[in-house]
Amino acid sequence: MAEIVVKVPEDIEKAIREHKLMDWSKIAADALRQRIAQLELLEAIASESKLTEEDALELGRKINKSLWENWYRKLA
Repeated sequence: MAEIVVKVPEDIEKAIREHKLMDWSKIAADALRQRIAQLELLEAIASESKLTEEDALELGRKINKSLWENWYRKLA
C-alpha cells in the first residue's frame, strides 16, 4: 500500500489527535475514493458533451445571474 503525506491546518490536526480511536487512514482513503468517483463521473459526462468551453462559461454566467436575481427578489 502506498503512503501519502497530507498537510492539514492546525485545527484539523488537533481534532485528529483528540480522536485517536478513529481510523484516519481509512477515513482519508474513503474520502479520496469518493472524490475520484465523482471526478470520473464528471469526466465521463464531459467526454460526451458537445459544449465548448465558451458555451459552458456562458451557461454558468446565465445560471449565476438567475440565482442572483432569485435571491435578490426574495431579500428585497
